[in-house]
Amino acid sequence: MFNLIKKDFVIQKTQILLFIPFIIFFAIFGDHMSPAFIFLLASTYIPLNGYIYDEQVESNILLNSLPYTRKEIVSAKYIGAIAYMILGIGVASVILYLFNFGFMIRDITIAMGLFFVFSAFAFPLFYVLKPGYIGVVVIFGMILLAGVLPPLFRLLTEHLTTITDFLTSLSTTTLYLSGAAISIILYLTSWMVSQLIYQRKVF
Repeated sequence: MFNLIKKDFVIQKTQILLFIPFIIFFAIFGDHMSPAFIFLLASTYIPLNGYIYDEQVESNILLNSLPYTRKEIVSAKYIGAIAYMILGIGVASVILYLFNFGFMIRDITIAMGLFFVFSAFAFPLFYVLKPGYIGVVVIFGMILLAGVLPPLFRLLTEHLTTITDFLTSLSTTTLYLSGAAISIILYLTSWMVSQLIYQRKVF
């Protein structure tokens, strides 16, 4: 399974070379952007590119001819995504620090939670959507996530006072632990759903 995880890194040599300039661009010109969103972009860079590459070259046909079970193929994607999320956030942290772009540990934890939530909904789509549509849907989803979430949170804060009062009454630690638990449960559920879809998929 380790070779399956390493595959996404090896086949993306060109794209990975663009990763550092990609983060540097946001470090220089993204003063108005939330550090959490930059970390989210960094964390999803390699996993999403890996899925899109697999779609373009139809590598699933090759993978199913190798001595790997379908369960191992899907598991490698989900486990590898976590590893590359940590790697991406680590590299982005160094770059932002070198360019004096202010961020806190809170930004990293929020980005990790958003990564799990976004991946939980996006990854199964790669096993459902037809080739050629996946990249467009994921990019649109990222833009929609960035554009819709902030106004949605403001709307909830202004109008759903009962919920917001309850949330503000909770300690910061409780909120973070609850958010982490929910995002991880969604990710694990997505993992199981992808297993079921991939087991029944015909190549």
